Amino acid sequence: MTDNPLPPVEFTVRTIAQTAVANEKYFGDLDAVVGDGDFGYSLARGFETVIADWDTFDRTDAATFLRKVAVVITSRIGGTSGPLWGTAFLRAATAATGKTELTGEDAVAMLRAAIEGIQTRGNAALGDKTLLDALVPATDELARRLGQGGDAATTLRAAATVARACADQTAELQARRGRASYTGERSIGSVDPGAVAVAVIFEALADTWPATF
Repeated sequence: MTDNPLPPVEFTVRTIAQTAVANEKYFGDLDAVVGDGDFGYSLARGFETVIADWDTFDRTDAATFLRKVAVVITSRIGGTSGPLWGTAFLRAATAATGKTELTGEDAVAMLRAAIEGIQTRGNAALGDKTLLDALVPATDELARRLGQGGDAATTLRAAATVARACADQTAELQARRGRASYTGERSIGSVDPGAVAVAVIFEALADTWPATF
């Protein structure tokens, strides 16, 4: 990574925000299959605010920055997505607290903390057809690759590949959380929009990660 934790953290958040806004219709269309179709809209509106408020965020350290982002996300993203994504950013911030430099292992720890927050807040687990079904295996792949000494670009690409494969596999699952769960077995056959969003974000990060980090 880099001795300065903030540039990569800022880059990651900015990429997530831009990806959410750019894919508003795509994510919304996926959600409309068995959900209420507002996932893309809600996510885009929240991250539009993150981009609009970008220059106002306190950049004292990575944890402070992420906490500010979490507040915006929680307050601006509607439905169940706001609390879940906000909690993810808040838990990641907590994992980064007190660190003056972030390693790849710290990034994994931040993702693990975010996952735990999502599980607790959403009362969700692997196999429930949620974003966790892409985020958990992608994080596991990040950890595995880093353990083998992989560089950031290769590691991110591997995680993105796993995230996409696992997101596609959610089509085989029955939704057990969220509005899609109300449709029962009719939810089988369509992918989970949250899991696909995770895959698209990992792909965007892998495509654009700077060589200087």
